[in-house]
Amino acid sequence: MKNIVAKPVQPLSAIFCKSGVGWRFFKAYLKSMRLYYSFVTGIAGWIGVAYYEYLADLPSAIVEIVPSETKKLLILSLLFLSWGVNQIINDYLGLKEDRINAPQRPMVTGELQPVPALLLTGFLLIFTGGITWIYLEPFALFFLIGGVLLNILYEYAKGYGIWGNITFGLMIGMATLFGGYASGPTDVDLFTSNRQSVLFLVVLLNGLMTYYTYFKDYRGDRKAGKKTLIVSYGLRTSRVHAAVFAFIPTISLLILHKYELLTVELNQTFVILWLAVFCMHLITGILYYLYPTGKSSYSSLGINFQGCVCGQAALIGLFNQNLAIWLFVVSFILVGLLFKLHANHKG
Repeated sequence: MKNIVAKPVQPLSAIFCKSGVGWRFFKAYLKSMRLYYSFVTGIAGWIGVAYYEYLADLPSAIVEIVPSETKKLLILSLLFLSWGVNQIINDYLGLKEDRINAPQRPMVTGELQPVPALLLTGFLLIFTGGITWIYLEPFALFFLIGGVLLNILYEYAKGYGIWGNITFGLMIGMATLFGGYASGPTDVDLFTSNRQSVLFLVVLLNGLMTYYTYFKDYRGDRKAGKKTLIVSYGLRTSRVHAAVFAFIPTISLLILHKYELLTVELNQTFVILWLAVFCMHLITGILYYLYPTGKSSYSSLGINFQGCVCGQAALIGLFNQNLAIWLFVVSFILVGLLFKLHANHKG
């Protein structure tokens, strides 16, 4: 009878070494994170933090503990990195269509090996969960997990028309909820009509932003059997939708305000910032109406991302006007610069 010798369990470092993990790996990992997207989750989460501080400043003192600068910095760091980490999962699940849509992405070319990339992503997610549980608020962990699960679901939901857009919007909404609940303890019901309205606008802004991203992926999504709204309706009809949909966020805002679902004052700062956001949405809609395919369908994403992120920054103006102005300007500039660093539409 042969002696069965158990193979020693390899440590994580050994797996990484065997996979050839080094500087090239981390460079490819960082590239795959697409940091211009980080502002989407970062600013969305900042809405939650700003709202929590808004509650703390009310005369009725709805919440008693104001988050420290260190705590806010930690929350925002996690929020800004959360999209990039989740993007690795998204790239892995979307390899089939990426081989057509983005053949030069690191995971498609083999520059970023899936196993070590997913292991690193898993470690970072566990690390984030641990920080949330120990140093922030344990209840916020629910929204962290929800964001990860919705990201996985999104890869499948995008093949069923508008459900992909809704799922993506809800995923970013988890960042807003995480920012609010991680800021400190509260017994207040955060789901009043006013707060739901702001969350709805976050979901809507991101669902619309995702719609425009589907134009560049039209060919690959169709071959992969992903029936996005663009694939379902075709380019001729979708380009008309692109122009019309640009008005939806502003119309929705006016309806929410008219019927007193959004009861917070629409101050002058917010109105000015939102008018700028409306212009970005309108430019995006016109660009995709005129140039729904080719390299232009990728380059037009710059103003699309800026419109989404700046729209979220404008929402902060409902609670903190000075902060909203700074975030609006910084986001507009940095999202544009970071997007230009990813000028390769096939990568």
